[in-house]
Amino acid sequence: MAESSESLNTQPSSFNRLRDIVAKLRAPGGCPWDQEQTHESLLPATIEEAYEVAEAARARNDAHFQEELGDLLLLVVMHAEIAREAGRFTIDNVIAEITDKLVRRHPHVFGESDARDASAVLKQWEAIKREEKKGDQHYLASLPGALPALMRAQKAQGKVARVNFDWKELRDVIAKVEEELGELKHAVESDDRESTEDEIGDLLFAVVNLARKCKLDAETALQSATDKFVGRFNLLEDELRARGKKLGNVDLEEMDAIWNEIKRK
Repeated sequence: MAESSESLNTQPSSFNRLRDIVAKLRAPGGCPWDQEQTHESLLPATIEEAYEVAEAARARNDAHFQEELGDLLLLVVMHAEIAREAGRFTIDNVIAEITDKLVRRHPHVFGESDARDASAVLKQWEAIKREEKKGDQHYLASLPGALPALMRAQKAQGKVARVNFDWKELRDVIAKVEEELGELKHAVESDDRESTEDEIGDLLFAVVNLARKCKLDAETALQSATDKFVGRFNLLEDELRARGKKLGNVDLEEMDAIWNEIKRK
């Protein structure tokens, strides 16, 4: 028997305190800045805080991670308070909806489904979601357009894979990457800007798919590669400074030699 949302929805007093503080900040006599905020004005901060949560998680710093989760939670509560003031919904409605959704989409835990491995659970989740959204015309209609490009590509690939639209063998995915690289080379050599852009997109999409098939997150992989590049470039800059030189006044040959030395360490 599925457990009701009421039995699962136990809000700790600290959450109620946060909710009350946000309401007071926006009430008459509260904070002028908080009172001026709208859903639209808070969107940049909401996106920024989500990225800061991700960065803190990657850094494995629990104190920072806890702080960033709190910052993101504050924005969720703020959005809900703005909606409550307009008579649209409350934070309790938000919590009840996600609680009911979790119960509804986990029949293998709260119901009679026999799905037991992660793959079966994901397929079941998608089937339930399709049934809930059967008014939508297309399977990928719910794919968020505002996601970062790599993340959106991997999410699209993952969703269609759950309905069996996927390469069966990893070697086929690698072959697709090689095929797209060849097409990109041809476009570049042809000096066709529009075709080059298309082929770069196709190559990136294929590489993201390779990451997915390897059970890796493409966004995280690229973030790690960028972090590594930034760290090495900082060391390059430090070495130039130690030699009494400045960026912009050193040729590529010298910088490349330093770079290769850094990579060997």
